[in-house]
Amino acid sequence: MHQGPTTLLHSPLHAVHLEFGARFTGFAGWSMPLRYTRQTAEHRAVRERAGIFDLSHMGQLEVVGPEAPTALDYALVGHLSTVPLGGARYTMLCDDIGGVLDDLVAYRLAADRYLLITNAANTAAALLALKSRCDRYEATVTDHSAERAIIAVQGPRAADSLEALIGAEPTRLAYHSATPVEVVGRPAIIARTGYTGEDGFELFAGASDAVELWRALLAVGAGHGMVPAGLACRDTLRLEAGMPLYGCAFHPGVTPFDIGLGRLVSFDKTGDSTRRCSPTRV
Repeated sequence: MHQGPTTLLHSPLHAVHLEFGARFTGFAGWSMPLRYTRQTAEHRAVRERAGIFDLSHMGQLEVVGPEAPTALDYALVGHLSTVPLGGARYTMLCDDIGGVLDDLVAYRLAADRYLLITNAANTAAALLALKSRCDRYEATVTDHSAERAIIAVQGPRAADSLEALIGAEPTRLAYHSATPVEVVGRPAIIARTGYTGEDGFELFAGASDAVELWRALLAVGAGHGMVPAGLACRDTLRLEAGMPLYGCAFHPGVTPFDIGLGRLVSFDKTGDSTRRCSPTRV
């Protein structure tokens, strides 16, 4: 990933997207594939078969330390200390009066280690807020976005495609869970999560491994009708599924309750995280 004085950031997969004839768009400071062929064709492929997406523009923050669960109970609206090992939870980062700074997914990779996936436009702000809130705990917040990639495989044939490459066990993951895995000899984390309204998986891996993983996934997925898919159809897929998008459905001017997502807010946190929280924070 690199950035010149006036250029957009490039995904580790940028050269591959060029090879496949992608049409690009600027998004949150990144040059990302908008579509490869026709948006409607890519949309239908994901609904009926499978699509592969590059999501490397999204932020990858880790919170690690003996007090990481307590720190995240304090920092986020959810009760993150109750997430089981290997589990994931959709949650929000809010300001002191409840305005939404970002929505994110938190994966608990170990007892004292969480991976947070943030929106690309909000990664810097989320990092700053999390560092400020976690600095009173034995927990360290680190930004790994520049050294990692995210590849998503979504659609009714996604599991079949991945099973052909890595075996059945990882594809039997419960929804909203994650596990370490090797793909073509490369270490990765596979999660049964996505943002299309279809069953699917997201793989978090090193940036240097991204091209090899993409090619391997597409090679096996082609037999199941998988096609590369861009941000345009990802947007129509999530709209069709009724999934909200930061900057459209919510922003710092609204709270989770204003947009019907008050269920994400936990008021029954116990212990040190509750004692230290401001009474005005949701």
